[in-house]
Amino acid sequence: MKHRFFQFLIVFSGLCVASNTIAQETKVATPAATGTFIVPKLTKATKFKEKDLSGYLLVYFKDQSQSAYFAISSDGYTFTDVNGGQPVFIGAELAEQKGVRDPHITRGPDGAFYLAMTDLHVFGKRAGFRDTEFERPAEKYGWGNNRAIVLMKSYDLIHWTHSDFRVDKAFPELGDIDCAWAPETIYDPVMKKMMVYFTIRYNNKECHLYSSYTDTNFTRLETKPERITGVDGLDGDITKVGNEYQLFYVSDAKVWHAVSDKINQGYKAETKRIDPEKVSTEAPNLFKRMGTDAYVLMYDVYGARPSNMGFSETTDFVTYKNLGHFNEGVMKATNFTSPKHGAVTYLTKKEMKAIAEHWKMNIKLD
Repeated sequence: MKHRFFQFLIVFSGLCVASNTIAQETKVATPAATGTFIVPKLTKATKFKEKDLSGYLLVYFKDQSQSAYFAISSDGYTFTDVNGGQPVFIGAELAEQKGVRDPHITRGPDGAFYLAMTDLHVFGKRAGFRDTEFERPAEKYGWGNNRAIVLMKSYDLIHWTHSDFRVDKAFPELGDIDCAWAPETIYDPVMKKMMVYFTIRYNNKECHLYSSYTDTNFTRLETKPERITGVDGLDGDITKVGNEYQLFYVSDAKVWHAVSDKINQGYKAETKRIDPEKVSTEAPNLFKRMGTDAYVLMYDVYGARPSNMGFSETTDFVTYKNLGHFNEGVMKATNFTSPKHGAVTYLTKKEMKAIAEHWKMNIKLD
C-alpha cells in the first residue's frame, strides 16, 4: 500500500501554507496568559512545501479545566506542553456551556489549522454556570445533551477566528437531537471543501456519525449533516491513506476500524477490537510518523486511573504494535499529565521555533 501523509497532504501540490501569518490587530476575548487571541479576520502569509514539515502538534483537553491545550514534538515521541501545562483556550470564553472538550486539529489545502471542539462543560453546575447537572434533563436526553460545536481557524496557532455553532438551530430538520459530540475535520478532494464529521445521539441511546461541509471561513456548517454509512458508533477519526479512507471509531468503549474508498459512506467494519487495553477507551486519532511508513493510533484510555493516552503503531492497518501509554513506554509527556481526547497534526521547523519563542518555552529543537 502506498502511504501518504495525514489528511491535508492528500491535496498537497506544492501550494500550501501560511506559516508566519499576521492577523488583524483587533484582539479580543482570550487573555494574554493563554498566548492565543481571537481576531475577526485572518491574513495568510508565505507558502511551504511538504519537505518543510518536521514537527508535530498535539491538542488535548483536561477535565479539571474544561479547556484546551497544545504540546509540540520534534520527533513524534516526546511532547512538551507549550504553555507550561496551562490552557491555550479557555472553555468558558469560547462555548455556550462554558466548557470545551474533544479538540481536533488538522490542516487544509490552504495551509490553515482547523480546530473543532465539543461545546460542553460536564461540571457546569459545580462551576456555577447552570442550576442543573446538564442543560436538559438527563432522564430524557442522557449524558451531556449539548448541541453546539466550536469552530476555529488559524494560520499561525496564535491568532484565531471563532464560531460557536448550534447544530440543532441551523438544521431543525434533524429533529430533537440529544447531543452533537466530538467534531473532526478533513478535506474532501471530491467536493473540494472542508468536511466536519461528528457524533449525533438520539433517544439517549442511538449514536451515529454524521458529516457536513463548512464555509470557507470555517464559521458554520453549510449542508445538512448526513449519516456516514457502514458503521454504528461515535468518536470517528478519518484519514486518507493511498486511495482508501481509514476510519477508527468507538463502540462499547472500545476502538474499532473500518475502511472505505469514499470519505463519508460505504465503510466496511471489522469485527475485532483494535486497541490493546483491558479498560475503556475512546477518541482514536491517527497520525503518520514522518519519513516512515508507520502510522500511530492514539486513544484516550479513560478507564485507567489516572487516565492517560495510549498508542499503537501500524504499517498495514492489520497488525498493531502496542506502544503503551504516555511515560510508560516510548511515548513521553514532559510537563503535563492526564491529557484527554487528543489529536495530532504537523508543523514546519520554522513554525516549531515560532511557537517555542511565542510561549517562551525552554526546549531544545532539532
